[in-house]
Amino acid sequence: MAPILGFAGYSGSGKTTLLENLIPLLKLEGLRIGLVKHSHHSIDPDKPGKDSYRLRHAGCSQTLLATKARHILYFEYPEPEREEPQLNECLAQLDHNKLDLVLVEGFRDEPIAKIEVHRPSYGKPLFYPKDKHIIAFASDEPAPEGCPIPYLDLNTPQNVADFIMQWLHDDSTQGYV
Repeated sequence: MAPILGFAGYSGSGKTTLLENLIPLLKLEGLRIGLVKHSHHSIDPDKPGKDSYRLRHAGCSQTLLATKARHILYFEYPEPEREEPQLNECLAQLDHNKLDLVLVEGFRDEPIAKIEVHRPSYGKPLFYPKDKHIIAFASDEPAPEGCPIPYLDLNTPQNVADFIMQWLHDDSTQGYV
């Protein structure tokens, strides 16, 4: 299984923006990146009226749309029966043989290695004092006094990428679920 690294932070803290800037930098390092993103919103990336949309909404439980450029796999769950998605279930759907690293946005309570993304100006509490799985603190302001984990400048994605590359090469990396 590919190493797993999460990004934990409150909504609006900059997790998606950081990942958007980080992924190309990690790709330049030769990494094949997988991503699992948790959302509390109902999503539908398919376009109404398209064949795939029509066939999926005809009642399929699973639909795989395959093109030369990409595959898209949809799972449909009956609303009253479905709980929040489980990270292990999502990770099992990835082809880890073709990945060097899986980044996870959300699932902040999961026991995986995580980088906390924090903006003090939002006034939200910190995660790292209560979560032993947080391995670094990324913020747009200096780390709190006495912060026992590495500080990463949220506005310098290259520093975050360098930290991740070092983490991947560290023999003690515990990024696996």
